[in-house]
Amino acid sequence: MARKTIVEGIRVTKVGLLYILLALIVGVAAANTGNNALYIVEALLLSVLVVSGLTSRRNVARLDVELVLPAEVHANEPFVARLRLGNRDRWMARRLVVVEGVAEGEALLVPFLGRRSEQWGEVQALVGRRGRYRVPFVHLSSVFPFGFFRKGLRVRQDAEMLIFPELFPAGTTLPGQASRTGDRPSKRRGWGHELLSLRRFQAGDDRRGIHWKQTARTGALVYMEREAERGRKLAIILDNAVGELGSEGERQRFESLVSEAATAAHEALRQGFDVELRTRQTRVPLAGGAGQRRRIMRERARVGPCARSREPLGVMDPRLPQLRLAMNAPRERGHRGSEVA
Repeated sequence: MARKTIVEGIRVTKVGLLYILLALIVGVAAANTGNNALYIVEALLLSVLVVSGLTSRRNVARLDVELVLPAEVHANEPFVARLRLGNRDRWMARRLVVVEGVAEGEALLVPFLGRRSEQWGEVQALVGRRGRYRVPFVHLSSVFPFGFFRKGLRVRQDAEMLIFPELFPAGTTLPGQASRTGDRPSKRRGWGHELLSLRRFQAGDDRRGIHWKQTARTGALVYMEREAERGRKLAIILDNAVGELGSEGERQRFESLVSEAATAAHEALRQGFDVELRTRQTRVPLAGGAGQRRRIMRERARVGPCARSREPLGVMDPRLPQLRLAMNAPRERGHRGSEVA
């Protein structure tokens, strides 16, 4: 499907400037001397210049590009975007086409694109801030055939993606504390993984619970009783009632706080916690798994500062272990503005 394009003017390259300067020098020499051979050389130089300009323009005509962005992107984390470049011309191939304009990313060079054909390529890019990010256009250009001119056009995309918060390295926010603040085994018999006690096998016990090494040592059937486990849970409370952020330092502190909350949720969910997230405006109910991670990351990508408030910010179940993050919270053991209750 053809997309709307905006044609740009032809820009002269450094090589093109040197070539034009050479053509001017030869032209002046031919005019001063009247030498027919110099006139022939000058005509050849000018004809090559015209052919280069026309070919460069033709080389980016009737091209179409489609941008495919990944579903999950974090701020300050390189990602790979896919590009489809298609040639709708039935007569001429395209050569040395450069595709660029995807965030702070590298350019994609397509050396050759045949008639009525298409190619897929990948570019690595990076976005420095969380939130909505739009790619309105993708830029196409070419220096074919001689590199004298650079002809370009912009192909409208209107692609959009939600940039998730930056994730800090593992271990800088929650993991060491998360394993200690979640619910622990209940010290009751059940179907957990921790060993509670060993006793003599009784009628009705599940044979899968027999401790065979101890049985072989004592000569009598020995049964393993295990602790009943409860799922580990954590509530992450991000107090975004910080008022207007007047300086760049305050904005960076708030962004760091959001990234801490995202990192804590990511690490806790990876360790098997059920996580609840709470801010002044939103609440993500307690849940676990990959779906909960995406829900939390989407909320963290959209959260912003709100008016200051003295009302305490709590969770639905106050018995849950809590990780509280606020800009004015005490700093503990290198954790930026966070505390665990």
